[in-house]
Amino acid sequence: MPTRSVLASFRRDWQSLTRQQQRQFLAALKQFIADLQKSPPSFHPRLRVKRMQGHTNIWEMSWAPDGRATFEYGDEVHPGQAHIIWRRVGTHSIFRRP
Repeated sequence: MPTRSVLASFRRDWQSLTRQQQRQFLAALKQFIADLQKSPPSFHPRLRVKRMQGHTNIWEMSWAPDGRATFEYGDEVHPGQAHIIWRRVGTHSIFRRP
């Protein structure tokens, strides 16, 4: 099972999401985790996971029409399992400071 950590910026962003947005993110997160557990990991096209342009270590994910999250890969906590560091969550506006 992948492990995760959350930056303070993600926590602040999370608090500003509506309950509906939080539910949408959590639904997409289930798919994200399942995809990480594949060998090799491959993400469902609807998540549109890709590296952020201009940021070599930051990735982005879509979880709703205007729902985005940024993350990076950290050092593995458990060998062979990805460690995800969630950076931001919200609308396209999070891309100004990913």
